[in-house]
Amino acid sequence: YGAKIMKDLGLLSDKYRVLVVGTVQEEDCDGLCWEYMIKERNIRPEFVVSTEPTDGGIYRGQRGRMEIRVDVQGVSCHGSAPERGDNAIYKMADILQDIRELNANSADESTKIKGLVKMLDPKFNPDHYEEARFLGRGTVTTSQIFYTSPSRCAVADSCAVSLDRRMTAGETWQSCLAEIEALPHVKEYGAKVSMYEYARPSWTGLTYPIECYFPTWVIPKDHKVTEALEEAYTSLYGNERIGAEDTVEMRKARPLTDKWTFSTNGVSIMGRNGIPCIGFGPGAEAQAHAPNEITWKQDLVTCAAVYALLPSVYCKD
Repeated sequence: YGAKIMKDLGLLSDKYRVLVVGTVQEEDCDGLCWEYMIKERNIRPEFVVSTEPTDGGIYRGQRGRMEIRVDVQGVSCHGSAPERGDNAIYKMADILQDIRELNANSADESTKIKGLVKMLDPKFNPDHYEEARFLGRGTVTTSQIFYTSPSRCAVADSCAVSLDRRMTAGETWQSCLAEIEALPHVKEYGAKVSMYEYARPSWTGLTYPIECYFPTWVIPKDHKVTEALEEAYTSLYGNERIGAEDTVEMRKARPLTDKWTFSTNGVSIMGRNGIPCIGFGPGAEAQAHAPNEITWKQDLVTCAAVYALLPSVYCKD
């Protein structure tokens, strides 16, 4: 509808071409659809507006994420004499405590496992700590656990976990893997640390394999795209977020320009490919995946109007 408004009002010109993109598989593998378009179809726009929900605000970045697997081996034996074996689940229990400390600990000098909060300190993140403070600290949590055992009356001979790792500015997939590899019990037990790969077919049957790494990205507050979207919005609606009656109080308490908590296709658009990306979309982050998820009609109208105005504002010079 933003594009239709541009057409109806004669806003389209030879200064720009507008592409409207509807993508698939974002929930399974953020950015995969855009990775395919950029790499295989050579579609590389000057900038992209992501229409993920932004609670009436303008979002200029997000933390990245990656999916990590940790495997540890043991030796099975009969459960009646567990001392004859080497229980992989017990080893993993020790590793999980290290992972929990990595997420929860401070970065104090006396702390053996320094917490992920350290990336908000210029001592540990000299080049990106200001962006990290804007996006928020990284996190890690255990999301799945697996094991192998001959039976319920035998000692487990392997155990594995999946980790959901959210990354702030200054963190990379290499640094995140190295961080897990350096944990005391991971080293003691010789656990294997790896990154998952995504290789599932789309609705067309195409499989486009990619590692499960979704880079952090943030566009500067003084970037031309940021300033253009802010100007388009404020010229229509003022300097505060707006919304339906049941959302407006919460929205006005937040800055107009902020960042996402969750992940978006921006991980590929800007994170992997360096194409400027900014967010402005109908709905609320907190509604995502809720069983009674809703989007307000006023948000749809507001966003369509801003989309329609944005190219003219961006190209006015």
